[in-house]
Amino acid sequence: MKKITVKHRSTCRLCDSPDIVLAVKMEPIPPQELYLENAEDARAIERLPVDIYFCEDCSHVQQLDILDSETLWQDYTYESSKAKGMMQHFQEFTDDVLEEHNLQKDNGYILDIGSNDGALLSCFKNEGFQVIGVDPAKNLAEQATKAGIPTYADLFDVETAKRILDSDGKAAVITAFNAFAHADNLNDIADGIRLLLKNDGLFYFEVQYLLDVLDKVLIGTIFHEHLSHHSLLPMMQFLSSHGLELIDVKRVEVQHGALIGKVQLKGGPYHENKRVSELVSLEKERGLDRLETVQSLDKHLDELKIQANAFRAKVQNENALVAAYGAARSGQSLISQLQLDGIIEFIVDNHPQKIGKFPAGDGIPVVSTELLQTKKPDYTVILAWVHVKVIVANNRDYLQRGGVFVVLTPQLTLVTEDNVNSFLDDYGVR
Repeated sequence: MKKITVKHRSTCRLCDSPDIVLAVKMEPIPPQELYLENAEDARAIERLPVDIYFCEDCSHVQQLDILDSETLWQDYTYESSKAKGMMQHFQEFTDDVLEEHNLQKDNGYILDIGSNDGALLSCFKNEGFQVIGVDPAKNLAEQATKAGIPTYADLFDVETAKRILDSDGKAAVITAFNAFAHADNLNDIADGIRLLLKNDGLFYFEVQYLLDVLDKVLIGTIFHEHLSHHSLLPMMQFLSSHGLELIDVKRVEVQHGALIGKVQLKGGPYHENKRVSELVSLEKERGLDRLETVQSLDKHLDELKIQANAFRAKVQNENALVAAYGAARSGQSLISQLQLDGIIEFIVDNHPQKIGKFPAGDGIPVVSTELLQTKKPDYTVILAWVHVKVIVANNRDYLQRGGVFVVLTPQLTLVTEDNVNSFLDDYGVR
């Protein structure tokens, strides 16, 4: 494959301040979403930094090492419509928007930035709305367009916004779900949103929430695709600098903790909900605007490494067979950060584009989930951390046969047939 191009920012992504400091030093990892034909090629992929930085001016938490878009988005395999629970989440969001604002079908189109396979837009289209998507993954943009969701195969910026404005006018609603953390050009994106949004239009973004990342030690969310780890304080300052204002916010359990923000043009018709000021107060109380708070992740990571090293010693002493579940985008990050390299024999997954391939990193083969029963690994490390509850609940037969699931965060937990009920109860699943 072509050489990976990476650049290192010298200023904050939100406020452009040069006063940024290293908060958490992470182990470098290869780009994810690269699945190779053989183990040697997978191991040869360059490992690049995913260190976490803190802006001392606006308190934004971010990664500064940026991979070229071709490496990030070529042959992208994540499809929103196939992710567990995502379609229900999108439908609930759509229902809420339509109920809250009584949107009319002739009042403008719905635009989704980072629209993936068109899953979110399909919910609005089914209600009779005109929809437009923008996504840099050309394979998914083509797939969505063929399915009736017209999609620009491009990054969203002011130039893309001008093209859309010329052809379709202004948007009634713009969304960016799990995309507002993926882009380096957030200033350009914000200007494009302001250009396209109707005077009474609304922009909704969903991002993983920094407070949840810290509280739940969600190190699986730290990889090259996720450039920003958002919180309200810097986000509100950023939006205001682009003529936008946050008017409502909602915490949701997607990705183990996310925010949905609602934004209008500055001075628009809607009043700010008290939830905004309440969450700002919580952030100040919890110290999200302080460097030492973000640095606490380093301490939790050290504690996890101690637990992971004890697990490594245990399986080596037992000469145990160790597998993993889920060829997830975060998989190699979890393996590298917790120093689990070299002990996992294979990864089970049911994605047809991944089976038979080797994810960039350790060169671990991806095989069908059927092998969880036929190979009977002694331990199975869950790399698809977002879906821990579902994976455990759906594979009770593996535990009944003596297998053990290994959950890596927020602390390393061995789930067996003896403790599975209490484990699922703690997560609210039976």
